[in-house]
Amino acid sequence: MTGRANRTDGATGWRATYARWQVTFTRWKALGSRYALIPLRLFLGITFVYAGLDKLTDSAFFAADGSGSIGETMRAVRDSSAIPGLVDLALKSPAGFGYAIAFGEIAVGIGTLIGLYARVAALGGALISLSLWLTVSWQVNPYYLGNDLAYLMAWLPLLLAGASELSADRLLADRRRRIS
Repeated sequence: MTGRANRTDGATGWRATYARWQVTFTRWKALGSRYALIPLRLFLGITFVYAGLDKLTDSAFFAADGSGSIGETMRAVRDSSAIPGLVDLALKSPAGFGYAIAFGEIAVGIGTLIGLYARVAALGGALISLSLWLTVSWQVNPYYLGNDLAYLMAWLPLLLAGASELSADRLLADRRRRIS
């Protein structure tokens, strides 16, 4: 009888351990799902802020002509872009277009990082990435070597889900609920 009791206790102990493991796994899974988009927000936010600041601190970028200028880049991709009209629009005022892209990237990046109007920021990031893909990256062959398409796809989860955790949007929503 003693051996039988030990086997039952062993089986019961294993079942209890397995049940505890399942509870722990379920909690970790829920926690992971809850915070899953934060690494993506950090990556895209930091990258876009950096890209915008990089443009603003590069005096050659805003020139209409010359090495590294927005004007030279636009002229180089004009005939190979999917939407030459968009490139022509940018070429009417290369510096204005450059500043619009730079400040847009910074605004999108900051909005994404702090989670303020996160879906609007993600839409802005997606539109910037789409416009760069259809103009600057369009001629890259094979297509998957162009990074603007990958950025466009990276914005989609944030556009769909927003920034629910660790975000200004969450703080504002909680505040509205308390006031109501």
